[in-house]
Amino acid sequence: MISRSTIDRVFETARVEEVIGEFVQLKKAGSNFKGLSPFVDEKSPSFMVSPVKQIWKDFSTGKGGNAISFLMEHEHYSYPEAIKWLAKKYNIEIEETEQSSEEKQQMNERESMFLVSKFAKDYFHETMLNTNKGKAIGLSYFKERGFRDDTIKTFELGYCLDEWDGFTKAALLKGYDLKYMAATGLTIVKENRQFDRFKGRVMFPIHSMSGRILGFGGRILTADKKVAKYLNSPESDIYHKSKILYGLYQAKKEIAKQDNCYLVEGYTDVISFHQSGVENVVASSGTALTSDQIRLVNRLTKNITVLFDGDAAGIRASIRGIDLILEQGMNVRVVQFPDGEDPDSFAKAHSTEELKSHLKDNAQDFINFKVSLLLKESNNDPIKKAGVIRDIVTSIAKIPDGIKREVYIQECSRILEISERVLFSELAQIISKGALEKNKAKKKQNFSAQQDPNEPPPEYFMAQEQAQMGLVKGGPVSTEKIDQLSILEKEIIRLLLLFGNEDVEFIEEIENIDENDRIIVTNRKYNNKVSAEIYVHLQDDEIEFTNPVFQEIYVQIIHHLNQYETIKIDDLINSENKEIATLVTSIIMEKENPKMQLSKWDSKNIEVKTDIEVLQKAVTDVVFNLRRVLIDKLVTQALVQGKEYTTEEKEDIMKYNSLRIKLSEKLKRVV
Repeated sequence: MISRSTIDRVFETARVEEVIGEFVQLKKAGSNFKGLSPFVDEKSPSFMVSPVKQIWKDFSTGKGGNAISFLMEHEHYSYPEAIKWLAKKYNIEIEETEQSSEEKQQMNERESMFLVSKFAKDYFHETMLNTNKGKAIGLSYFKERGFRDDTIKTFELGYCLDEWDGFTKAALLKGYDLKYMAATGLTIVKENRQFDRFKGRVMFPIHSMSGRILGFGGRILTADKKVAKYLNSPESDIYHKSKILYGLYQAKKEIAKQDNCYLVEGYTDVISFHQSGVENVVASSGTALTSDQIRLVNRLTKNITVLFDGDAAGIRASIRGIDLILEQGMNVRVVQFPDGEDPDSFAKAHSTEELKSHLKDNAQDFINFKVSLLLKESNNDPIKKAGVIRDIVTSIAKIPDGIKREVYIQECSRILEISERVLFSELAQIISKGALEKNKAKKKQNFSAQQDPNEPPPEYFMAQEQAQMGLVKGGPVSTEKIDQLSILEKEIIRLLLLFGNEDVEFIEEIENIDENDRIIVTNRKYNNKVSAEIYVHLQDDEIEFTNPVFQEIYVQIIHHLNQYETIKIDDLINSENKEIATLVTSIIMEKENPKMQLSKWDSKNIEVKTDIEVLQKAVTDVVFNLRRVLIDKLVTQALVQGKEYTTEEKEDIMKYNSLRIKLSEKLKRVV
């Protein structure tokens, strides 16, 4: 178990913007940073990072928290693994205490798969470097490919001995469970036998963006045509081939720095480029490019350059992926290598300067590349040329930006020598057809707007207004489908988190009886902290929250007030309870929601009261409304149709109704 002092040092040192910046391209937005959500496919940034508050919020999914919670959400780390990752990043020495047997058993299955995968990576790497067979076979192969020692270390390359169960035996001896070796595909289990999947292959570990081992690619070294040249780990809970780009872990910083990503096909293409000094390169590992893979790059840069070798058939098959890139609003360029060359061979045969010059001088816009490629295939056949034009315009239609579409249409018109009017007409038809198909698909779905579970629902504000209006008119309001109690409880937590430490002038109503037995109400002004005011009211009424997360947050807040006389927001944000951390972050970041920033009142010379200015009303209002809802609940429970009431029960109901009337009067006087 990691010591408390280590955890405290990690929290003090880690910067949320630096951590998230390794996975998401962030741009300055006032005092915050914003970027595209790393959890869903989106075109408008809704992911916000606050360096001041050291928290993040994804308004597309409702997720949020600190640097730790981001790693847990994005990389599926356990809490200790996230702490260790940050400690490594910031060069913090980890102090550990002995784990109990119960704590060891609590490691979840995904974590067990990650652990056995890491062991496999280390085993294959050490086997290649430190055993006779490993050096003679595996290491010599990589040396023949021209890979230096530092390159082999960077990509953690390895070798699996040509033995039926060499790895499996070693893992079992180290205490790893066969169940997880089979789940990751490292070991194949058949009846009572088990053997190594990657027997006799050189190994290419596949890393997540943060460096965790997700799976492996293995290359056979013999010329056996019956056996696949390359073999990948099977799909598992931690390995999804369509969502992974080989080399992204090693390339991510350079991709962001260069604001461009080179996309190649194979492992050795990536490694050779990296060794030649071009490090912003990733590979789709021989699979057709997917939207998930493109989204990984899109977090780091808007620019992607697709590299093709001289194989025309391969280019024709791969070029389909360009449309997927365009759909995500990215800028696409293409570089082709000479006939007979691929990125790996070209990088090895040329100096770093020559490689970089070729990439720069031969990069062309995808329109020019696609037109020249398809026109060659049409052989001046008018029908085929018409098909080429439709194919090109279909690609342009994928671009979400209207200005870019128009520029590309103009370029296409010039190259193909066809009028812009015809091309725009074709473009309009394709876009219209696509929109129609989308609408049909939407109608088939049981569509419901996605509501962030951690955001105050719009009904909150409606309920507050309706509650007061209903009381003013002397009648109850329909609260069907609106859980007013939960809404009000959350509003109390919101006020405590955002304004709990603020001193505010409150008004106390004092009732006196004059000589004519009339009730005279006078106001007494006094100053109090928002947190103290709320606490006194809830304590007087012995109110507890019905929502357990709200109740736990409230208990911690009161503990802070008793211990430190102030609310320590950081303790709540950094809570190991994920629900608490997410809810607190969501409330603190709610004003940063791009969807809520629709009106720029300052620019319209419209004066809007700040939260601080209306705090007295907000606190009094929510406390009184909470009492009203609780009283309504008591009356509802007491009133049973057809029941004969005792005198005591009748008195209780009358008392509740009297309280209702008093609250109505008070709510009308709140200003």
